[in-house]
Amino acid sequence: MPVPRFAVVLASTALALEFVGLLTLALDAPPSIAIPLSMEAPFSLARLFVAGVFVAAAVAAGLGASRMPGRRTWWTAVAAVAAGIAVVKVGGNLHVTVLRAVAGDDPVRGLLLSAPLALATVGWLWWLSRHERRDRRRLLTCLGAYAVAAVGLSAVSTAVTHMWGLRAAAPAIFVEESGEALAGVAFLVAVLIGVAPRLVLPAGWTRRAADAHSLELPVVQPGRVTETGR
Repeated sequence: MPVPRFAVVLASTALALEFVGLLTLALDAPPSIAIPLSMEAPFSLARLFVAGVFVAAAVAAGLGASRMPGRRTWWTAVAAVAAGIAVVKVGGNLHVTVLRAVAGDDPVRGLLLSAPLALATVGWLWWLSRHERRDRRRLLTCLGAYAVAAVGLSAVSTAVTHMWGLRAAAPAIFVEESGEALAGVAFLVAVLIGVAPRLVLPAGWTRRAADAHSLELPVVQPGRVTETGR
């Protein structure tokens, strides 16, 4: 399946933002620069970008739910999960507060608490799509990859931070945050392939009868003027 050009642009932008954050941490930049450009600080540019990707996925899934009545429950659930991830990613600290209250600063205990929640979310979406397998593998694979980065790699970077300090953990944080960003871009593409395949894939790839109910933008031929543009 071809990779849409916009996905390449989004992935490249995400990696660039994470790399800038890595440099600010490695070079011990002043807080006025380091915090807005941080890889993991709440409301930093990198986190806002990834959150925006998930907001776009939530909106697309919500629009798909309104256009495909037979799959409304599935796409509504996908939209809800994407919106929840966006809220957490942009800078919400409720989940961090709860984890610290229960697990303290122990990364292993935090992993043991977070992993079942991530598995439960993926399992819930899998159960919702048990009678309709179209798009399930693609979406759940991307969501699972995000969970591995957000939960598994996060535990690794947290452990490295506790043992050797924040600057020594910079490469581990970069891998974690980059993994989340790339998985988020893949998730957005997976959602768009499901709800608006004609917008992101060549015509030869959209042969399903259900594509007639997917989202589509009007196409204006060169040299022609639309009725509203007269």
